[in-house]
Amino acid sequence: MILKPGTGKRTINGRDFKDYFHSEVQNMIANLPFAILGNAEEWDVEVTARGGGIAGQMGAVRLGIARALVANDAEVKPALKKEGLMTRDARAVERKKFGRKKARKHFQFSKR
Repeated sequence: MILKPGTGKRTINGRDFKDYFHSEVQNMIANLPFAILGNAEEWDVEVTARGGGIAGQMGAVRLGIARALVANDAEVKPALKKEGLMTRDARAVERKKFGRKKARKHFQFSKR
């Protein structure tokens, strides 16, 4: 992720944010740190996102932008932390257990 002073240009994997994130809501969530601070037009963002799906990448981009803004100016951290933007989404896939079909799903029960 590269955050540099500029005109508000945002690219992810070489494509514009609006082209990469299909819905306006996803684009808005990815740009939330700028919306909270009100300095969206002051920074150019260049992101490389791999793995996961679009929603997971959207959350990762949001966290990366927030961390980059804090690295640039530590005074913005309380405002971003209050909105929950400095916290990583720690959810992960639950492992499959032996004796079961999936993590929680059981094999079909046959009475006879």
